[in-house]
Amino acid sequence: MTVAENALTSPSSRNRRPFSWGSPLTYGLALAIAAVSIAPVVYVIVGGFRTTPQIIADPAGLPDPWVWDNYARVLTQSDFWQQALNSAVIALGTTLGVVLLGVCAAFVLARYAFRGREALYTFFTLGLLFPSGAAILPLYLMLRDLNLINSYYAVILPQVAFSLPLTIVILRPFLAAVPRELEDAAAIDGAGRLGFLWRIMLPLSRPALVTVGVLAFVASWNAFLLPLLVLGDADLHTLPLGVQNFSSQYTSDTAGILAFTSLAMLPALLFFTFAEKQIVGGLQGAVKG
Repeated sequence: MTVAENALTSPSSRNRRPFSWGSPLTYGLALAIAAVSIAPVVYVIVGGFRTTPQIIADPAGLPDPWVWDNYARVLTQSDFWQQALNSAVIALGTTLGVVLLGVCAAFVLARYAFRGREALYTFFTLGLLFPSGAAILPLYLMLRDLNLINSYYAVILPQVAFSLPLTIVILRPFLAAVPRELEDAAAIDGAGRLGFLWRIMLPLSRPALVTVGVLAFVASWNAFLLPLLVLGDADLHTLPLGVQNFSSQYTSDTAGILAFTSLAMLPALLFFTFAEKQIVGGLQGAVKG
């Protein structure tokens, strides 16, 4: 047998897959989607380093020269930091409530057997189909009757409620996938249901917990309609409302508006970027479950 024949019949050549355009097309489509998603963010951030006349003369151009005054002007405003504090308090409160209530509800639905369990889980999943905007008016009336208007609770409590369906859908498969043998072993060691949840279930479900936490934080940070309706006090405004106020006050300052917008979205963007791997792992586990 010749060398060429040996090469053709070698294990590496037999196991080699035929060339396909599927992967290049997939990568090309992924790059195109990424470019469409990232381009507006890059445009806003870079636009903050330009002047308004530069943007008017060449909307798609690069800064020439780079201008830092827009960002410095925004960062020296006391309103910006107050709005950032309000956004942080509301987002962290929402995240804490979503994770605590979500993991408790998902633990019961995953590990307890009782009549109506699947119906209750279906009820939660149906919450994914309910648009939050449809409940704005009755929600406002209810919060007004509870004297919660113009308070952090007026935003945190509804956001926790609207985030629970997705949280439970993600967490339940993780908690249900833990083997019963671990629960039996924990019971032999003297751990009760809560001890098993705290010592074993939560560490094993860390990717899912990070996933629901990041999703809740980002959604709360970017929320606009609910804070707009229930936070009439300017001292309680969040950064999305601050962007609207700044845009209304400085209508002709396009560069300043872009700088304010980029600084407003930067914390959520960084938070999401750093937790990206955990989010992917959490969603994969939820799909497998």
